[in-house]
Amino acid sequence: MEEYRISQEDVGFFERNGYLIVNNLIDNDTVEEYKKTYENFIDGKIDVGSNRRDLKGEDREAKNESITQIMVPSRYLPSLGDSVYYNRIRSVARQLLGDDLEIDFDMLIDKPPHSNAITPWHQDCAYWIDMPDKRAVSAWMSLDEATLDKGCMWYVPGSHLKPMRKHASSARNGALVCEGNEDEAVYVELQPGSVVLHHGATVHYSRGNITDSHRRAMIVNLRPRDMIAYERAKGFDHTGENKVRNENATQSPN
Repeated sequence: MEEYRISQEDVGFFERNGYLIVNNLIDNDTVEEYKKTYENFIDGKIDVGSNRRDLKGEDREAKNESITQIMVPSRYLPSLGDSVYYNRIRSVARQLLGDDLEIDFDMLIDKPPHSNAITPWHQDCAYWIDMPDKRAVSAWMSLDEATLDKGCMWYVPGSHLKPMRKHASSARNGALVCEGNEDEAVYVELQPGSVVLHHGATVHYSRGNITDSHRRAMIVNLRPRDMIAYERAKGFDHTGENKVRNENATQSPN
């Protein structure tokens, strides 16, 4: 596995804030190769069946999707799982949360030009079954400039250290939503090949894309290998219907 070192200051920032920016993780030539692969998924040249959906929760043809989500792309193209991004992120994640972290699942999310559909405030852990070990981190790499107008990520610093917020479904098979607002958050603009990592309990969201170009992201989630085995033993592999699975996300915080 390819090592990619971060500093102890980076680790401390993540522990306090629940997110971390790693600039220029991937070089421009490699980004261009990932873009070609990405478009093979978006254009349907690699068929993922029911693992493709519109996170806005609407039944539409691909050309009209507002927020295209493709789950577990490495299941359909296994070489992704041993590519430079995945290997470097595994290295970074282990420095943040422990040497037992492994890749659990991956996804692609595309906000097309002028789709202007928000990804509502949520915590990733609301989608997951409750697990005895809560360590989990998602890496969000932009293949395009991720700016405010394109729908870059927003995070509520320190929210991963507080009780989970109550979640509900925003639409049929759409994204989950909890309370949140920009006044309590910070936004993270990224250049292509840069990454922001966030804890599974960090509250986040993104605005819609109001520009003339795409906002394409590659996301990899990691957690302890024992917890991946725990999930699979209970029949959960991060595919299927979008719904609240974590019982802690069905109650209001104390």
